Amino acid sequence: MDAGPPQAVEAASPALEEPAATTASQELRLMSALVVLLGLGLFFALPFVLSIGSVVFLPLVSAIVLTIILSPLADRLAEFGVPNVFASLFALLAFFAILILALTLILQPAIALVERLPALIDTVSLRFYELREQFFWIAQLNEKLGEVMGTTSEGVVVEGPTLLEELAFATPSVLIETLLAFLMTFFMIEARTRLRQRLLFDRSSLGSSVKAARVMREVQDRVAAYIFTVTCINAGVGVVVTLGAWLLGVDAPIMWGGLAMLLNFLPYIGPLAMVLILSFFGIGTSETILLGLLPAAAYLGLHTIEANVVTPSILGARFTMSPVMILIALSYFSWIWGFVGALLSVPILLTLTAFFDHVGRPNLIGFVFGESLFPATARAMQIEAEQTTGQAA
Repeated sequence: MDAGPPQAVEAASPALEEPAATTASQELRLMSALVVLLGLGLFFALPFVLSIGSVVFLPLVSAIVLTIILSPLADRLAEFGVPNVFASLFALLAFFAILILALTLILQPAIALVERLPALIDTVSLRFYELREQFFWIAQLNEKLGEVMGTTSEGVVVEGPTLLEELAFATPSVLIETLLAFLMTFFMIEARTRLRQRLLFDRSSLGSSVKAARVMREVQDRVAAYIFTVTCINAGVGVVVTLGAWLLGVDAPIMWGGLAMLLNFLPYIGPLAMVLILSFFGIGTSETILLGLLPAAAYLGLHTIEANVVTPSILGARFTMSPVMILIALSYFSWIWGFVGALLSVPILLTLTAFFDHVGRPNLIGFVFGESLFPATARAMQIEAEQTTGQAA
């Protein structure tokens, strides 16, 4: 039987290709829309789940971040012939020793300063009272406006729990979460080799294994290098603050250097808190407000140089992150886990950034205007559809 003229087959091929490509594009866009809706739902629902289950999720996330940070040290020790168990234990103990040393340098002088806190508050109040007396006409203007507007300042004060009651209530939970975090960190570091082997050899194709190896190596190297570099920079800031506090005659200079180092791990928020603390302490221990603000002004100048000159030149473009994304991560994880969440926010953001750099970042803005959510995936499906249509023709 005659199969028909060749011209008819050639004319039918474009007609077959166009519906197939359109159908694949529509299916991909529908799947992308579902992914976006699922991602938005997860983004808004995740804080409530993580906050309610913080006893479980906070140690788990902390252990994952610590494992990423400490695994290079354990790998280096294993290269020198140290057994895996001891290398993992030594890496965790080294981190624990540094943490205890930093907290000791900060908390021991801080306890002595707490006893002086009522006197500092009285001095700060006196300084602001003197300042207010110099601008008494503003207070009089405010009173006149209040009389004209007829406003009153009555309120109800509700007594809350004392500081000791809050500490007594929170201590058992903090101890449990800390113990779980360190235990999970040890077992994760110890099992890192088996996890890598399973991640590599359980893949269905060689390309997937290579991609998984690259993602795992890039995430570990980037986060560990970032934390190590930032720790060195913050240690330098702490040393400079210690020397500056000693030269200015501030009490407990080592404590102020350690506090500056710790708070510098929190972008934007940490340095701002340091400025406020130095301002409060300076005003409370100085004869005038201007002299009291001198330590805070000196630290603000140091932070300006560090944040705009030193850190960008050392970290480079590889670790550059959007300030908007950093602030979103800070507010997001601070809302969930408080101060610990703020400390974990930047490593988590850096981990997700390294992961999506290899897997592919979603094109959210382009998707709103009709583009593909994942351009690489869309191109691969288009090529596959064209090949299938060609074989059918």
